[in-house]
Amino acid sequence: MRVLFAITPGTSTFLPLVPLAWALRTAGHEVRVASQPGFADAITRAGLTAVPVGRDLDMVRLLRGYGVTDEQLEQARAGLSPPFDVVDDPAHATWERMLGGYADAVDGYRAENLPMIAGLVEFARRWRPDLVIWEPFSYAGAIAARAVGAAHARQLWCLDVFGLAREHFLRLKAQQPPQERADPLADWLGGYARKYGFPYGEDLATGHFTIHQLPASLSDQADGLHYLRMRYVPHVGVATVPRWLRTPPARPRVALTLGFAADGFSGGFAIGVQEALDHLADLDVEVVATIPDAQRARLRRVPANARLVPFVPLDALVPTCAAVIDHGGDGTVLTTALHGVPQLAVGHHFNEPIMARKLAAQGGALQMRPAEATGPAIREAVQRLLTDPGLRAGAERLRAEMHRLPTPNDLVPELEALTEKHRSS
Repeated sequence: MRVLFAITPGTSTFLPLVPLAWALRTAGHEVRVASQPGFADAITRAGLTAVPVGRDLDMVRLLRGYGVTDEQLEQARAGLSPPFDVVDDPAHATWERMLGGYADAVDGYRAENLPMIAGLVEFARRWRPDLVIWEPFSYAGAIAARAVGAAHARQLWCLDVFGLAREHFLRLKAQQPPQERADPLADWLGGYARKYGFPYGEDLATGHFTIHQLPASLSDQADGLHYLRMRYVPHVGVATVPRWLRTPPARPRVALTLGFAADGFSGGFAIGVQEALDHLADLDVEVVATIPDAQRARLRRVPANARLVPFVPLDALVPTCAAVIDHGGDGTVLTTALHGVPQLAVGHHFNEPIMARKLAAQGGALQMRPAEATGPAIREAVQRLLTDPGLRAGAERLRAEMHRLPTPNDLVPELEALTEKHRSS
């Protein structure tokens, strides 16, 4: 069958899709990955076939054009904003709050997807995919799938805050008088449904089914949605294992990794790197910190027990570690969990704070809010990660749970069956 992946540009949202794309290719299916032209190089570096559609759009530059300030960007990065913060706190599930939140969210979806929609539909009409897989921000994929009668699925790279928020919203919408049941997302997607000649359905918002890469202990599911669990397979793009990493460490190794995008996009790191390094300096450990060169230049000193590198493949580093300090990002959390390593998660962006709490509740990790992550608190947490057998046991339980999930290759036959079920003749 022919499988089309649709993504808006973003390394952190694209890389989690690559293993499934390759599983489909090695099973003999034709695979294409469509995105804006400027993202084609990132797709081809993953060994996949890129389909440039539409035109390029710089979202940060667009927001600047609308007069969005640094302070507003920082507020938007501090955890979940409406309507998705209902997942963090059900008390936020009020009609007025969620309606306003969806109106703002749709403005962003419209700006991100508009450059791609026409070109993606045109390509789909010529190539005729059987299945379209789209990441949660890329509604253009759902529109193109329905325009040609293809089955389509969301592939999540995070908690399903989108499906869960939609579930709350639809419940509240049904409680409103008929004349007041506004729905910004359905109105926006419904306009494209009319344009391309098909009826609106909720699958445009949430897919015919959803591919979920988080184990059940770390994620909730929306009622009424069809989820396929899949084991997370780390993929970081072009990477080389350095020589120093091939030798077992002489002392317990602690990784400090705060996200390759955090320093440049999501309001900076969640903790003070200098303070953390200073308070770990007297422990009998080797600290490996993945710090961009620009951040390293701002450090006043580097302790003798610290190795600073701008990048190292996380799936090669983590197996050599006794503990990991991270930002609660999905890829970092899942890579660490795959190897049964206890972690300290300090999250502040999007679903990271929720992920950190779920990790701690599962039993294999500690979590802190950024304001709590002082040098002494981080030092104490690392000592616990290295010595608490309960944390090690919890991390091993999470590892075992993840390894029970089907791999991308295992999932292919089910995708074939669901494609046959949902595509139009």
